[in-house]
Amino acid sequence: MSETLRGLALVDIAARVGARVEGDCARRVARVGTLENAGPDAIAFLANPKYRAQLATTGAGAVIVAPADVEATALPRLVGPNPYALFAKVAALLHPAAVPAAGIDPTAVVARGAQVDAGAAVGARVVIAEGAVVGARAVVGPGSVIGAGTQIGEDATLHANVTVYDRCVIGPRTTVHSGAVIGADGFGMAEEGGRWLRIPQVGRVVIGADCEIGANTTIDRGAIDDTVIEDDVKLDNQIQIGHNCRIGRHTAIAGCVGIAGSTHVGRNCRIGGAAMINGHLSIPDGTVIGGATVIMHEIEQPGAYSGSFPALPYREWLKVTARLRRLDEFANRLRALERALAEREAR
Repeated sequence: MSETLRGLALVDIAARVGARVEGDCARRVARVGTLENAGPDAIAFLANPKYRAQLATTGAGAVIVAPADVEATALPRLVGPNPYALFAKVAALLHPAAVPAAGIDPTAVVARGAQVDAGAAVGARVVIAEGAVVGARAVVGPGSVIGAGTQIGEDATLHANVTVYDRCVIGPRTTVHSGAVIGADGFGMAEEGGRWLRIPQVGRVVIGADCEIGANTTIDRGAIDDTVIEDDVKLDNQIQIGHNCRIGRHTAIAGCVGIAGSTHVGRNCRIGGAAMINGHLSIPDGTVIGGATVIMHEIEQPGAYSGSFPALPYREWLKVTARLRRLDEFANRLRALERALAEREAR
């Protein structure tokens, strides 16, 4: 029986994740859970004070808390300054990802000129084209296609049905989820004589180390220069990144965001779901963009930006919308009143 199936003692977990133990350090846990639903063999966590009251009712065998919440429960607890990050480490420890056996499935098609490390795992019906390189301990899931001259870094994981076009680069330890398409042509067209002329997209997509690319996310290759995703970028599902974009390191982007071509997003940014960002813009380091926000112009100063309209009860929304449509009229009437008052005072 594996160590994780039997569970781990809190003292051992603490040593591996850099936490301290309060209470019964010999308590064993085998899985993670929520405060609401965890059983006695699970460890839960409190990262949001909104859920503090659940400490009194949880069925968890142990909890992860911040120093300020140590006295809020008598349960055995792991303590650290960032409970959510601590939870992530504990979850990875108790629920390790399955590692496929090294080797190339007999149904895979690997070009003679491709280089696949002996320690890599290549799944069923994978296609690896001429000149591609798959690094040590990399995993290429079933049905994936690796284009000519593409490089897959060591310990990278491509889940099932990922497509990476020619000459692209996937950095070490990067994970690409199912259905993602890396390196398709950018939307480059020139208009002449009432018709569109396709512009060849000759750049690449270069993805750095330790990135995460969500399911069905698409990253277009550069028109001339490369589209670049720097190290430790986290992209959620169904994101579209246009050609020649650059996403700075340690930036996180939630699902269904669209970023038009040649926009540069700085480092350490956070972009909420369904935000839309125009092309040829720069977003400075450390910027936070709220969900469903539309960015049409350059952002010059880092900060938090939001342009979405909060949900309202339907009848209230109708009233607000009606008033917004008359905003120009109200502004003109106000200016007329101000002019009339100024003229009266001048007499």
